[in-house]
Amino acid sequence: MRFKEKALELNEILKDYPKCKVVIATKLFTPEQVEQLYNIGYRDFGENRVEMFLEKYHYLEKYEDINWHFFGNLQTRKVREVANHLTCLHSLDSETTAYELDKRLNKPLDCYVQVNISEEKNKCGVPYLQVKNFIRRLANYPKIKVIGLMCIGTMTPNEEILKDEFSRMKELQEEIQDLELVYAPCTELSMGMSNDFKLALEQGSTCIRLGRYFLR
Repeated sequence: MRFKEKALELNEILKDYPKCKVVIATKLFTPEQVEQLYNIGYRDFGENRVEMFLEKYHYLEKYEDINWHFFGNLQTRKVREVANHLTCLHSLDSETTAYELDKRLNKPLDCYVQVNISEEKNKCGVPYLQVKNFIRRLANYPKIKVIGLMCIGTMTPNEEILKDEFSRMKELQEEIQDLELVYAPCTELSMGMSNDFKLALEQGSTCIRLGRYFLR
């Protein structure tokens, strides 16, 4: 099975990063393929669209040890559909979403604050220089726990640009961690996808989001 081969290859890469979590980005997979990945040992799966998330969540609902992640822009009108199915939200970037989550959640939710590290206008995320103030305002929402920061690196073959972005993310994460906010320990970094995860690991990523990697 191709998935097993890729999993073995990935395990070899991650030997030097034993604390890094792999979240399978299931956008390109059928529910049946996600189940195959579950059967070879993966337990963390994430989607970026609510409809696709719910389809896979319900298909695999019998597996109680799955951790469900959400990467995409979570519209406030959709929050109630997924909030209490999630283990972790990677894309928190607005107080409106934080408010709606806080209202809907049955218990605190681990969240990453999404940072627009590339400063591209068409990308979601909190601007780099506004992240600290944004996180301070999240103190108003007791069911939001900021475990770290997330970013999507620039789509570029230029490794120096990516290294710079990922290293700046690491610096920002450490600065927020040093603030010692009870609701925002900010010890984690969700950065690195199929095309750039090795660079992200070198710069301190603790969570990589891989989808296409398993299909190559």
